[in-house]
Amino acid sequence: MIDYKKRKRIMGRSIRLGRCICNPKEPCPCDLFKRKNVCLCSGEREEDALENVPLMSLVENAGCASKISQEDLKKALSGLPRIFDRRVLVSSDTCDDAGVFKLNARTALVQSVDVFTPVVDDPYVFGQIAAANSVSDIYAMGGRPLTALSIIAFPIERLSPRIMNKMFQGGIDKLREAGVAVLGGHSIRDKEIKFGFSVTGIVNPDKMTVNSKAKPGDVLILTKPLGTGTLTFARQIGRAPAKGLAAAERSMTELNRAAAESMTAAGVTTATDITGFGLAGHLSEIAAQSGVEMEIYGEAIPVFEGVMDLIRDGVISGSVERNRDYASAFVKVGKGADEDLETLLYDPQTSGGLLIAVRRSKAAAFLAALKKKGVRHAMVIGKVTRKGPGKIILRKNSLSD
Repeated sequence: MIDYKKRKRIMGRSIRLGRCICNPKEPCPCDLFKRKNVCLCSGEREEDALENVPLMSLVENAGCASKISQEDLKKALSGLPRIFDRRVLVSSDTCDDAGVFKLNARTALVQSVDVFTPVVDDPYVFGQIAAANSVSDIYAMGGRPLTALSIIAFPIERLSPRIMNKMFQGGIDKLREAGVAVLGGHSIRDKEIKFGFSVTGIVNPDKMTVNSKAKPGDVLILTKPLGTGTLTFARQIGRAPAKGLAAAERSMTELNRAAAESMTAAGVTTATDITGFGLAGHLSEIAAQSGVEMEIYGEAIPVFEGVMDLIRDGVISGSVERNRDYASAFVKVGKGADEDLETLLYDPQTSGGLLIAVRRSKAAAFLAALKKKGVRHAMVIGKVTRKGPGKIILRKNSLSD
């Protein structure tokens, strides 16, 4: 029921100002009022507010493809004050997955935040993926996540709050699976949906995993297939293969907890999770921070069904090109490795797997432990070859060149 007294008061003020008080870019009465007799500033809502809309139809760049590029981010962070607090064990200086703050000899806080646009149409599943992606940074540091705060941007004037409720429920359910308590959150109005969590966990400072301790002789293991970026872009243009897309959605909702637990038990010291900067972008940070060169074997990389066919057909998003602009400086393509394999390295992942460096002597046992815990797609995809200026050599397979 319309509160005409309230409407008269609020619209009268807007008309006198010559601008809508909720959106100063618009006149009053606004176009929505003229078309549907609805004044959003008065708290009125459209009776037909969208509730069953496919979420991906509302966004330009889906999932972690919406991240600011690696190159632009480094420019934005350049010159900022450094942290000299001795309790800060890991900060943004090393481009690691999360910050670490020491509490005592055995305990440190691990903190991270991740927010992005919908990568699937279903709001509940999107909530699950947002939660799994956010908590992954804590796992990548060898930590145990404990609490989370939700962060959401939502076009509440256009969409039903029931959509937001389903997103929250998916996130809460997934974090409950991870043993994480959601303590609250923050919301803002926005034209585009964005959702994620700030997550806090704990880690033993002597057992945390970082991106700066890879050594020659280490074997590189990836725990999830690549291709979520290509598949979600293909969905946006109506080209996605159903089987590959379904597998990618299942993978994005899966926690990296089992892989992280195996990693800690094996005494791993170097790991990262693969998200918006693509495999090459995240590998480049390990290579640069550790001061090593690596070989990656393209044909050994696990890939979702249909992804390579899409890449060969030119279904390549702009986010791939943004990742290529930065990370290609670290990549050398060896004989036998074609451009399509290289393109795969730049594909932005959402809720991707962990990339783990483990000593060769422990690799077989570690891989077996991962499989036993259900990390069924874990594969050896390369190795650290020697100390060097942070280079990645892409080969077709381990026998190339």
